Amino acid sequence: MDNTTEAPRKSGRRLAREFAVQGIYQWLVSGNDMPAIDAHLSEEDGFTKVDRKLFRTLLNGASDNAEALRVHFAAHLDRPVGELSPVEHAILLVATFELAHQIETPYRVVINEAIELAKDFGGADGHKFVNGVLDKLAPQLRAVEVEAARLRPRR
Repeated sequence: MDNTTEAPRKSGRRLAREFAVQGIYQWLVSGNDMPAIDAHLSEEDGFTKVDRKLFRTLLNGASDNAEALRVHFAAHLDRPVGELSPVEHAILLVATFELAHQIETPYRVVINEAIELAKDFGGADGHKFVNGVLDKLAPQLRAVEVEAARLRPRR
């Protein structure tokens, strides 16, 4: 028996979020169109395990609704949107879209996934920044769910 440990496998949904953030990042940095970005990402290693429906929903939803999504999270930033790192910007666009439009995914899952993406791809404290913004945004976009979670007794 060897002492190496295998990295935990990522779910298709986690991979969908990773690839969506990568696509939004490319879109923000390069200005390429979404069909080209989608085609490029679809050829990447590991894409075969992606939840493709969620990937395309997040990628297209975040890009198509970017201005409205920025309005949602801009009030909770400590700097102008234009000063966000492209990684934080991409994560916030994808997570805000998911909070606003994918209500079947619990808000805590959306926030936790965004934090993990910021840890994997962002700067040293990017995950703290993303967490702070989304924690303030969730009660606006998911008021009933957040309040129910607040009132639920802890085990």
